[in-house]
Amino acid sequence: MNALSDGVFAILLTILILEFQPETIKPGSLNQVVLHQTPLFLMYILSYFYVGTSWLFHHDYFQYVKRTNRTLNVLNLLVLFAVTLVNYAMVLLIEALSDGNTSDIRLAFIVYDLVALLISFSFLLLYRYLEHHPELQTVERSGITSHYERIRLDPARSVSIYLLSMIATSFSNLIAGILLVAGVVFHFIAYLRFSRVVHIATNEKTDNLTK
Repeated sequence: MNALSDGVFAILLTILILEFQPETIKPGSLNQVVLHQTPLFLMYILSYFYVGTSWLFHHDYFQYVKRTNRTLNVLNLLVLFAVTLVNYAMVLLIEALSDGNTSDIRLAFIVYDLVALLISFSFLLLYRYLEHHPELQTVERSGITSHYERIRLDPARSVSIYLLSMIATSFSNLIAGILLVAGVVFHFIAYLRFSRVVHIATNEKTDNLTK
């Protein structure tokens, strides 16, 4: 499972850069080309950061999974499917921002929000399934339980942010964009919170063993 998942994330992170298509540049027009590609640069950075954080979540969380079953495989495939849609959403938003059409930008934001919402929701399903099947997890994972409650709703919080962004498109693309970026940033913050919980639990287990 980890080999397949890491491969999918690696391919996705690689193909994001393929949107940088070469252009015929006339002498003295390079600044205009670079300026025109500003949405491409911004969306590439955002999407790479988002997919990279999703990989960090997946990689770290599955360190505490000792075996799998059919349901977990299906849920993992759902996560991978959702993540691979980022490239499509990124391309739509790049084109819309480059053209500057308000209605197109609105729809592109909604599509990106839907993809982000699906990613958070798929992770939420994966986590809840593992919560209810401790037999699939390593013994070390049980040490996180006492600290896990503070972060277990983070995927749901991500879903809420993207829903707000979708609602915001009805009256302001700017606010919708800010909320979309906020959702991606929160995704990374949630990863840091998860890493902190793992770190605390690992230290507590070490302290208990040395006593």
